[in-house]
Amino acid sequence: MIDLRSDTLTRPSPAMLEAMLKAPVGDDVFGEDPSINRLEEKAAAMFRKEAALFCPSGTMTNQIAIKVHTQPGDELICHEYSHIYNYEGGGIAFNSSCQVRLTREARGLMTAREVESLINPDDVHAAKTSVVVAENTCNKGGGSCYDLKELKAIRAVTDKHGLSFHLDGARLWNALVAKNQSPAEYGPLFDSISICLSKGLGCPVGSLLLGNKDFIKEARKVRKKMGGGMRQAGYLATAGIYALDHHINRLAEDHKKAQRLRAALENCSWVEKVEPVETNIVIFYLKEEKSQQEFTQKLKEKDILLVGMGQGKLRFVTHMDANKAQIDTVAEVLQNFD
Repeated sequence: MIDLRSDTLTRPSPAMLEAMLKAPVGDDVFGEDPSINRLEEKAAAMFRKEAALFCPSGTMTNQIAIKVHTQPGDELICHEYSHIYNYEGGGIAFNSSCQVRLTREARGLMTAREVESLINPDDVHAAKTSVVVAENTCNKGGGSCYDLKELKAIRAVTDKHGLSFHLDGARLWNALVAKNQSPAEYGPLFDSISICLSKGLGCPVGSLLLGNKDFIKEARKVRKKMGGGMRQAGYLATAGIYALDHHINRLAEDHKKAQRLRAALENCSWVEKVEPVETNIVIFYLKEEKSQQEFTQKLKEKDILLVGMGQGKLRFVTHMDANKAQIDTVAEVLQNFD
């Protein structure tokens, strides 16, 4: 089976598993797991942040950040394509009792101009705008990447209005590789950053929340309330350390595989449009007379899996467990689709 539904489907490599087996561990709730501590210190240093917090998932890191940055009844600004808005189970309302104001620019990428236009006035009738959340890369936007210049402009707006700025960086590693940017450039731009280890980097579990020491101290308390305190989680942290050391640069290979699929889709008789491809996500639309269900079933019969995202969007995601030969097979099927 060639499974291109998501890059979350990757499994640890033999070398990663070997590192995990040798991990020194302790009780992380007591702050005594040396591998957890090493991972948190390593990630914080990469982004020039003071501290980090290891969590089971990116949903948890995002939701913790929102909880720390807001009070019940506040409002946050994010894009209508945002993961925090579409795919985190209503967590903004459930965990933080906040409401959301949406931007709607192309491909899931906010602009400073629209963000500023959505900030509420200091008025008793309006919810207090507290935090702006960007997503880079934007999943539903087709793995689209922000230009650093625009992020700096948004930061200037949040500073001007006294707002917090959080980054959902679930696939930030892909953006950094695609744009030839460094983690150190991102740290100063955001009050908090969520980074994922279990997508393109190939870890079995885990995300990190980054911020200053006071922020992470509060975040640790929220993690405990959410049931996110783990014990000998150093085995998982060691997978993260291995990934940060060995799996970042290889993301460029996934981007090349995505371009191969893009070219094949553009030559597929069933396909109407393919969104621009910058990283490892390929979103496309079928012609109006074609059935998504039939298209998906035909691919499944060829042992190829993809996912639908609503609004007519179909998605392939390339990753380390789908090799070049498999991608070539998918491309051949698409180009000869009937």
